[in-house]
Amino acid sequence: MILGGGYGGVKILNKLLDGGLPDDIRITLVDRNPYHSLKTEFYAIAAGTKADREVRMEFPDHEQVDYVYGEVEKIAVDHRHIELRDVDEPVEYDFLIIGLGCEDNYHGIEGAEQYTESVQTISRARYASLAVGDLKAYGKVAIVGAGLSGIEVASEVRESRPDLNVRLLDRGETVLSAFDTKIQNYVEEWFVKNDVEVIHKANVEYVEKDGVCNNGVCFVNDVTVWTAGVRPNYLVRELPFAKDRQDKVILNDFYQVPSHPEVYVVGDCASSIHSPSAQLAGQQGEQIADVLSAILNDNAPQKPKEIKLKGALGSLGKSDGFGNMMQQPVTGLLPRLAKSGVLWLNKRH
Repeated sequence: MILGGGYGGVKILNKLLDGGLPDDIRITLVDRNPYHSLKTEFYAIAAGTKADREVRMEFPDHEQVDYVYGEVEKIAVDHRHIELRDVDEPVEYDFLIIGLGCEDNYHGIEGAEQYTESVQTISRARYASLAVGDLKAYGKVAIVGAGLSGIEVASEVRESRPDLNVRLLDRGETVLSAFDTKIQNYVEEWFVKNDVEVIHKANVEYVEKDGVCNNGVCFVNDVTVWTAGVRPNYLVRELPFAKDRQDKVILNDFYQVPSHPEVYVVGDCASSIHSPSAQLAGQQGEQIADVLSAILNDNAPQKPKEIKLKGALGSLGKSDGFGNMMQQPVTGLLPRLAKSGVLWLNKRH
């Protein structure tokens, strides 16, 4: 059973099917939606610059794969089954892969969950799109958090609605703290040129329906988008597994939970030295598929190799971008084209 049809879950499914499954093996994939969605593009859904259909892909059709669409309510690892909302009977498994992704981390800030929009799910991104798109001329949009998601949301909203007042609240001294200084400076300059207000050293104290209060000053605001950190899905946080300081499940070298070796974890819920990303989840998925394929064919699995990421790419609207390519910081049209190419390859696969 694969919980979650995200980047990791779909990679595992495809590779197991490509490698040839034993005839007596069936795979059940459980997801709330009847399609795989490209989360790296949710910022464009929120800004209204991409249609919903552009970020959806059909799951593969195969005689040994069953799909269950619904909301998971409980993962009962000691009974080896999951419980779904509005479904009386639990669904049993022999091997379980947890790829439920992450959710917003509101850090206990009052009003943040109640009064902000999100880009963590395609459904939430749709609501964000309605909120931004319905604004009258010269409305005010605030984005809390200046990591990759916040940068892409702010720049895409600016390109989508030149009339809006866009403000980006950054907790640090510069945007994109995880990136090279060259990239940080380039993005900062882009925001200056495109009239996006960036407030550094922000400390959001609480959020209201029509405003954000930061360092004792309350900004009147029409829409607030929250991109200030994530944490593993609440179902994973509730599991009785050893976790790291970020509530991610600690695994052995084969992506198995040491106390429950029939359980594997992929993506945002798995403890890793790397930051969460679609690329990381995809590589982990490939390695988990290799491990499972060996076990299902009664062979001893080989220890997966160390993961080496190829860099990160971000967009500043449709014709500008930034990223690390070939271990070098790159800005401008080239990384934007590269990101579009990666998206095209994912869709084609």
